[in-house]
Amino acid sequence: MFDASLKDRELSFQSAPGTTMFLHWLVGMVYVFYFASFILLLREVLRPGVLWFLRNLNDPDFNPVQEMIHLPIYRHLRRFILSVVVFGSIVLLMLWLPIRIIKLILPSFLPYNVMLYSDAPVSELSLELLLLQVVLPALLEQGHTRQWLKGLVRAWTVSAGYLLDLHSYLLGDQEEGDNNGNQAANNNAQARNNNNALPVAGEGLHAAHQAILQQGGPVGFQPYHRPMRFPFRIMLLIVFMCVTLLVASLVCLTLPVFSGRWLMSFWTGSAKIHELYTAACGLYMCWLSIRAITVLLAWMPQGRRVILLKVQEWTLMVPVPVPGNFLLLWIVKTLIVAVMLAGLIPLLLGLLFDLVIVAPLRVPLDQTPLFYPWQDWALGVLHAKIIAAITLMGPQWWLKTVIEQVYANGIRNIDLHFIIRKLAAPVMAVLLLSLCVPYVIAAGIVPLMGVTMEMQNLVQRRIYPFLLMVVVLMGILSFQLRQFKRLYEHIKNDKYLVGQRLVNYERKTGKSSPAPPPSSP
Repeated sequence: MFDASLKDRELSFQSAPGTTMFLHWLVGMVYVFYFASFILLLREVLRPGVLWFLRNLNDPDFNPVQEMIHLPIYRHLRRFILSVVVFGSIVLLMLWLPIRIIKLILPSFLPYNVMLYSDAPVSELSLELLLLQVVLPALLEQGHTRQWLKGLVRAWTVSAGYLLDLHSYLLGDQEEGDNNGNQAANNNAQARNNNNALPVAGEGLHAAHQAILQQGGPVGFQPYHRPMRFPFRIMLLIVFMCVTLLVASLVCLTLPVFSGRWLMSFWTGSAKIHELYTAACGLYMCWLSIRAITVLLAWMPQGRRVILLKVQEWTLMVPVPVPGNFLLLWIVKTLIVAVMLAGLIPLLLGLLFDLVIVAPLRVPLDQTPLFYPWQDWALGVLHAKIIAAITLMGPQWWLKTVIEQVYANGIRNIDLHFIIRKLAAPVMAVLLLSLCVPYVIAAGIVPLMGVTMEMQNLVQRRIYPFLLMVVVLMGILSFQLRQFKRLYEHIKNDKYLVGQRLVNYERKTGKSSPAPPPSSP
């Protein structure tokens, strides 16, 4: 794909071993994640029980830690070897063989234009992270994309089922009457009871765990009609599936890149562009084309007149500079929000990350660090996505509440005043203070103390990670103090609290309380 020999790969690994290993790990994790997502999509289409050889990650009885403890080592080795064989075979089928075919049919199409290794301080790592973690998830997590993929899988399954007489095996007998449906439900319940049957109470907890680990079949198994020459038909189904995966891989490796190259040639001419740009541009162009086709197909049953009215309606919605134009106001508000949330905040966040982490680790003290806004912005987008995800998964606080409110409002009901006052202004203030306060201390206060130039340079280069360590340490100490206070309150309540009243506990005060007056007889 990239026209890299073993010598090039060795040189790349020797020049940057950490980056090389990280990129391989990142690509492998993305591959495994989307493979698992595709298997979950297949389970929604196929009959329960077809994928009996693959563990269901959504199964509530699936406990990987428990299996890791109870299963012997040879079972884990067998599963590991099976996983390597399956993933390796799919890689050969969907990467190695399509690349050979593309080189044979289109010799000038490959290799892709990428930077294998470079001595320049600017690398394409941030762009690759941006594509793998922002562009692809944003595209593939769309509801329309998932429905399209599910529809394609269902159409392929129906076609293969009727061609090979495996419709009952792949999809089940869904078109039969209610009597057969009730019988299937009864069989389903009986099979589930048999599969999840636990030993009697006298056999102990270990026997129950072994019964869960060695259960006989998948939960929700549905019976099917077994045609003649069933193993031969299954082999034909596997061959048909391999051919389909090969064709799909050929289309995915060529169509987005070819479309992106053609589209970018209008601006760049014959100059070579990094294929991450062309692939992302072509992928979005294909997505927009498919979306337009599906919208037209959805409008076709309403007639040609309705389609023309819809096209005219969307055509006339071009903003014109008229005072009070609602569409123009909405576009202006959207642009302002996009500039702040997708431009300034990621740029400040990426610049802060560069000053705190990248520059102290990569640039020696006798050299001057160079900062590239595009690379900092790309890293800031990635970090902003991670911080937003962690915030939404964490406890309830003001930032999570504001993000949820902005997400609930959506783009149509965008509230510019609320976003600026509650989200953009506080976040930008914190980032600007984090950037400016250390610089003012290093460049304005330290030179007034009469220190040497070497000391000033050391302070300017190390003040950002030092202040980060101070803030983290203060946060840890504050957290530990709160935990100790909660522990103290818990011990005090367990020892002295009876119901709602403290017994034998007096708070120490500076002055002794006066004795109560004697009560009259």
